[in-house]
Amino acid sequence: MAVPKIRVKLVTWDEVHGWAFRLARLVEESGWRPDVVVAIARGGYVPARLVCDILDVHDLLSVQVLHWGRAAEITAEAHVKYPVPVKLEGKRVLLIDDICDTGDSIIVAKKHLEERAAPAEIRTGVMQWISAVAKIKPDYYVEELRDWVWYQYPWCRVEDTTNFIEKIVGETGRKEWTRSELVEEFKEWYGIDVGEEVFEEAFKKLVERGVLVLKE
Repeated sequence: MAVPKIRVKLVTWDEVHGWAFRLARLVEESGWRPDVVVAIARGGYVPARLVCDILDVHDLLSVQVLHWGRAAEITAEAHVKYPVPVKLEGKRVLLIDDICDTGDSIIVAKKHLEERAAPAEIRTGVMQWISAVAKIKPDYYVEELRDWVWYQYPWCRVEDTTNFIEKIVGETGRKEWTRSELVEEFKEWYGIDVGEEVFEEAFKKLVERGVLVLKE
């Protein structure tokens, strides 16, 4: 197999669960306890809920930050889509995302919470921190990555696969493919196999959009 054009890590649910436990333990070991956990939507939803479960924190909120576009490409400046309508005076807040790559989503979300919700303190936590490219260092992180890698988490498997295939179609200028041709091309480009069910769902979406024509 050729070297993938984009380095992708196919993440399993078991890995996510293990990382969430380790993240929660790091918070506990620091001697600090959050009153509220805030997930950065959408990637932070699952790890934030797991951390709440492990730390026995019952207040879980979210703030949606838009930044990444399709196929691991940044398409806009990070910004909050829906302003937070709550006040958190006196509360210790743990702000969680899945990964800190550029760090822009965390920076924007933290600033927004400070200005809108006015908590007593905000600390940040992630499962992965790409230290080579991130603009910030989270207060808590499970893995430090020194090279950029796209983590394909299980909660965005179809979305990422759809966008990655669309990138293949766009960059090759080839709209008509057989299923087997496209699956093999995907594996060459990204070095992963997401499974038949995910591929079929991605194909269906792209055919419906008129982006892809599947040949028998």
